[in-house]
Amino acid sequence: MTVFGLLRVTPITDEDITEDVAAAVEALEAYDVSYETTPMATTLEAEDVHELFAACAAAHEAVAHTEVQTLVQVDEKPDPGMTADDKVDAVEDELGREATGERE
Repeated sequence: MTVFGLLRVTPITDEDITEDVAAAVEALEAYDVSYETTPMATTLEAEDVHELFAACAAAHEAVAHTEVQTLVQVDEKPDPGMTADDKVDAVEDELGREATGERE
């Protein structure tokens, strides 16, 4: 089974959060997940939903602020052969181009 997750860990502070986001991402290394960080969130991929949630909890706990908001969205697929790249490839095939764009 393949499990996809969208993770956003947000420390509630007026300070720069770069160090906190880096700590949250670094915490994912201890788990059997693949991940890609974007400017808005981190996409995760795992074979087991429990491993995915454990990784998300570790990312949340890695942030050293009193108030932290964490958003986790999970998509569990029964097809073990489907990857996150496969999902993007399917959209790009439908578009006939890469699923990216540049602002002018």
